[in-house]
Amino acid sequence: MTPTRSTFAGLETWEIVFWYGLIALSTAVFAWGVVRLVLKYRRGRGPLRFDRPWTRLRRAATVVFTHSWIKRRDPLAGAGHFLIFYGFVVLFLGTVILAFQDDVAKPILGWHFFRNGFYEAYSLFLDVFGVALVVGLAIMAYKRGIQKPFRLSYRRPDRTESETERRAYVIGDWTFLGILFFLALTGFLLEAFRIAESNPSFEVWSPLGWAAGHALRGIGVSGEAASTAHFVQWWVHGVVALGFVASIPFTKAVHMLTSPASVATREERAAQELVPIPAGAKPDEVGFGTILDFPARYLLQFDACTKCGKCHAACPATNSGYPLSPRDLILDLREVAEGALGLRRELGIPPLHDPAASVLGDPIRPETLWSCMQCMACVEICPVGIEHVPIINGMRRRLVEQGEMDSSLQQTLESIYETGNSFGETGRKRARWTRALDFEVKDIRKEPAEILWFVGDYASFDPRNQLVTQTLARVLQHAGVDFGILYDAEHNAGCDVRRVGEEGLFNHLREQNVATISRCTFDRILTWDPHSFHTLRNEYPTFGVDWEVVHHSQLLLELIEAGRLAPSKTLDYRVTYHDPCTLGRYNGVYDEPRRVLAAIGTELVEMPRSRDNSFCCGAGGGRIWMSELKREDAPRPSEQRIDEAVALGNVDHFVVCCPKDVTMYEDAIKTSGHQGDIELRELTELVWESLDLPALVAAATHEREEEQA
Repeated sequence: MTPTRSTFAGLETWEIVFWYGLIALSTAVFAWGVVRLVLKYRRGRGPLRFDRPWTRLRRAATVVFTHSWIKRRDPLAGAGHFLIFYGFVVLFLGTVILAFQDDVAKPILGWHFFRNGFYEAYSLFLDVFGVALVVGLAIMAYKRGIQKPFRLSYRRPDRTESETERRAYVIGDWTFLGILFFLALTGFLLEAFRIAESNPSFEVWSPLGWAAGHALRGIGVSGEAASTAHFVQWWVHGVVALGFVASIPFTKAVHMLTSPASVATREERAAQELVPIPAGAKPDEVGFGTILDFPARYLLQFDACTKCGKCHAACPATNSGYPLSPRDLILDLREVAEGALGLRRELGIPPLHDPAASVLGDPIRPETLWSCMQCMACVEICPVGIEHVPIINGMRRRLVEQGEMDSSLQQTLESIYETGNSFGETGRKRARWTRALDFEVKDIRKEPAEILWFVGDYASFDPRNQLVTQTLARVLQHAGVDFGILYDAEHNAGCDVRRVGEEGLFNHLREQNVATISRCTFDRILTWDPHSFHTLRNEYPTFGVDWEVVHHSQLLLELIEAGRLAPSKTLDYRVTYHDPCTLGRYNGVYDEPRRVLAAIGTELVEMPRSRDNSFCCGAGGGRIWMSELKREDAPRPSEQRIDEAVALGNVDHFVVCCPKDVTMYEDAIKTSGHQGDIELRELTELVWESLDLPALVAAATHEREEEQA
């Protein structure tokens, strides 16, 4: 016998015609579903941008085919999805090849390639990848049904149990898994019945089907019985497969279409560089209030969410009892979008939601939005490229426009507008920290310098941070760095102001700082505040300035490697280091602080969550200016972080390089009950100590001890 098989063996002509009718119907339903999705997305504000198409397509292809985003921090789930993806793709391609043979190659081209060596290789390939699909599905079922990680739970931090109803999602998840299981297993069973019917020797190239077929023959299922069973199974498998194809745009399977599209259309630096509000925008054009205010790519991203919960597990707000889950926020918005713009409207059924109604309050509660720390952990870990941070920021902008904000936040914003800083102090006090120095710090407005040091609010006004600022000034002076500061002309850089949604105040601060800095002569800007570093480096250039901005960890490393700072004392400390969100995830500065710690002799012990997986201190996104929103029984993010550091065992110092981290973690060491277990040190303080300048080190240590007392 020639190794091959007939697709429609045993079917009457009318049955074949009926089958093609089902294919046409399934394809039509699928196409209609895709068109309605596109029409829904087109109702978003502005077009779906797709500039640099080859770059975007290359990124999407790389992410999809390598699974580089899916396997991060959960290799088992990554392996499971990898097997499902390639198993499904290969089986789908196998179906396409079969259709091409039956509908094009043989009847039109007179080319019958589906036989002999090709058929044998085809059979083996599909059997292997069919097994891969089943194994991948089993892994996912194990994770969801047995392992049950926190991220796959639909428990909501922003609702009580009586308010939470997510059974439809649970049913959808298991139905999706079940259908794929059914298709894979019935495919093998179909093969087994075919082999059991006549036992062709060449079908040994379908090893699983061969084994199953012989097992069926062993229990007496062969000949006519196997033929009848094969006929029934052919229709069952085929109809379910066509039904699955038709359902893709309407079910959880839609992520097969929307997730690659989301990765392709994602703006690479959307979270880092927020979109300015257009000049002359009306109040109802500021930020996002209704579902129609969201850009098309966000409507697409809502549908791309696979409910994997990685953002849910990474979010410091979710983990600390705040009423926010990035996953649930996206799902709420998806439900509104579908209920307002989706299938019901197209079928003439009254929509569940009014497209013109505000989403703020219901379902998106203001306290949910104000819980966000804008740390970008959700954006960084999302396997399908959802931009949670700018989405939340856009809704915050509308809340600010409506005056709906925390009273302490409003007071801080008013202080920043009136005084230029978040402490409400007069500008004359900004440079008071320089009085403790035994040298004069240049006023860069009056004389040029190599470095313009943009000090920042916390580094200028907070007593504990002033000690670090003074130490950094001494280090720069010791290294012979020519630097100057703006004195009372410096204003808050506006990073957190912008992150809370106060774009107008941000622009006011930016204009003042740009005007002042532009009149100065310098080569580079230095800051030890990652928030100022980020804004000066990434957000100010959008408005027409071009400055080189460095963080002090980068400059310290540069000075050490150039020999301008020569540590003479090896610090025999065991330390751990906290990556600030705005320095790390926003700007990719991970190695420089670690290289500095290595250069001064410390032993670095990494925390389980480090680098791009670092856990936020809880201060970002303006949270440091707001009243507490979390549950009383939940530890704050900073307390969890100190617990994590202490759990490493025998760590002397918790090292930071951000003024807000100094404030947050000094307090957390006390409130978490770990005083005496670990000591907070800013990176500069350790560098200064390594220089071993006895008198000055003693003075700096005394100042710090007095402040701590």
